[in-house]
Amino acid sequence: MKYKIITDSSSNLLPNYIVDENVGFDVAPLTIRIGDNEYVDDEKINVNEMLDDMNAYKGRPTSACPSPYDYFSRFGDAEEIFIVTISKKLSGSFNSAVVAGQQSDKKVHVIDSKATGGTLILIAEKLYELMKEGTHSFEEIVKIIENYRDNLHMLFVLDKFDNLVKNGRMSKVAALIAKTLIIKPLCFACDGEIEVKEKIRTAKGVYKRLVMNIADMLPDTTDKECIIVHTQADEAVEYLRASILEKYKFKRVRIVENRGLNSFYALEKGLMVSFG
Repeated sequence: MKYKIITDSSSNLLPNYIVDENVGFDVAPLTIRIGDNEYVDDEKINVNEMLDDMNAYKGRPTSACPSPYDYFSRFGDAEEIFIVTISKKLSGSFNSAVVAGQQSDKKVHVIDSKATGGTLILIAEKLYELMKEGTHSFEEIVKIIENYRDNLHMLFVLDKFDNLVKNGRMSKVAALIAKTLIIKPLCFACDGEIEVKEKIRTAKGVYKRLVMNIADMLPDTTDKECIIVHTQADEAVEYLRASILEKYKFKRVRIVENRGLNSFYALEKGLMVSFG
């Protein structure tokens, strides 16, 4: 096996997402701790059980990133390895992956997605495409994938910001706006951090503005990809998918359910839209 792609579990992917004898794929899980209970964000996690536990818990639940060994142990016999992580400004996952790469004599490149969810899926799929072409050197793939990452965007709407605020994942100003009941903020990933793009008063209004903002961030959507990830927000994502397909020329608009880590932060009714 020449290549391997590894993501952390903020991608919402499972290890069988790519099955190819020449390109390996794996997922390093993050961990959610709620009081004395620990939830490993792998294929065994029960997201509904985790959310019920979290809603009943009065303390501060936390998340923990994969260790360097969690990454290193997944390298296997691959010669060239690409690791895609949640934004390094939101988690230590990126730093753990870098340490793992430094401990290896293989070619390892770690990509800070500067986001989460669907953005990692898009990056992983682009990596796989480049690897299957078989015409690029390791260094060329690094350059192409970093440029591709820099042209991806993510908008999101959350119903609750509790864990983002409790765990210091939002700026004080953004957190204040998010906690104001009369405001429904439309947020976006800005160089790996969570920022408020617009302050809107209704759920219907914020979804409409999300769709409109795609044009400002990506004027030409022809043959581009869009992924909506969500936690228990089926009605909203179906509305968004239909609205995006009607207005834009994306090659595909996919819906993916959040697994553990993203559900921990997005909570119920939270959704994120990645595109580029």
